[in-house]
Amino acid sequence: MEKEIKAYYHLPGLFEFYELYKVFLPLYREHSEWFYEWCDIGSIYGAPGDCLWGGGRVGFGDEDPEAVAELMEECSISARLTFSNSLLTANHLSDKRCNGLCKLFENSIELEGGNIPQTKGEKVQNGIIIHSDLLLDYIQKNYPGFYFVSSTTKVLTDFDDLVKELDRPEFRYVVPDYRLNKEYDRLTALSDAQKQKVEFLCNECCWFGCYDRKNCYENVSRKSLGENCEDHVCVSPTANRGYRFSDAMKNPGFIGLDDIRNTFIPNGFTNFKIEGRSLGSAVLLEFLLYYMTKPEYQLNVREEIYLDSTLDLF
Repeated sequence: MEKEIKAYYHLPGLFEFYELYKVFLPLYREHSEWFYEWCDIGSIYGAPGDCLWGGGRVGFGDEDPEAVAELMEECSISARLTFSNSLLTANHLSDKRCNGLCKLFENSIELEGGNIPQTKGEKVQNGIIIHSDLLLDYIQKNYPGFYFVSSTTKVLTDFDDLVKELDRPEFRYVVPDYRLNKEYDRLTALSDAQKQKVEFLCNECCWFGCYDRKNCYENVSRKSLGENCEDHVCVSPTANRGYRFSDAMKNPGFIGLDDIRNTFIPNGFTNFKIEGRSLGSAVLLEFLLYYMTKPEYQLNVREEIYLDSTLDLF
């Protein structure tokens, strides 16, 4: 009997949402009947708030790295360090904090078929989400136990650039810009090997017509390096609303459940990234409910995590 192809979610908040994952992950393993059988957790990504090599988001994530590493190992889930700073120089490579994180999370174990966990307690390989080729070379030489993910902060909006990135052997996964998510004709024409490396950003709320995304990410990189710079001013017409999942669902690049089940999986795409490191844990829970939890069990998950008969909203 042919094994069913699964979707693998790469979830936000390795350091940022430790307390939520500490409750949710055991629940996910112990009550598998509450969750869709056709999906699993491929990894959880993030970085400490004071991480020099960090990028994408800054200032979020203060959990103890040893506690985080222990939880990921116990649950057999790949941990990804978000080292996507785009402005690093050779002087930054010796940073003690970031090298210490590499030593702690490096794990050369690689399971047959990739880094997806099979049973609780089984070791999996951890990864690095990366932008800078300078940092990529450094980590490959000094910490060879990691796999690498090409960061969406590269803003790969040209499909030919995406193909070139997919063909780079150093990357196991590549996250294209969300505006390529529905380029079905060209996506389906990719080879099977290329398709397995594409990791789609599903729930981006950023304006589809944004022309300033790269500058936004560079501003975050400068802040991670400790530069005294002004905050980036978002050019989105709805920037004053902040992140709303309901808005993200209206984005032309949004990838929902039906898209994953009926379009992407049948065409050989199995990796899907959920953004949200800078959001609240309540919003992350909504992502976990929508993307992973069967509707008839969503209340059970809420009750196990926070909902009880004495809870007042106001």
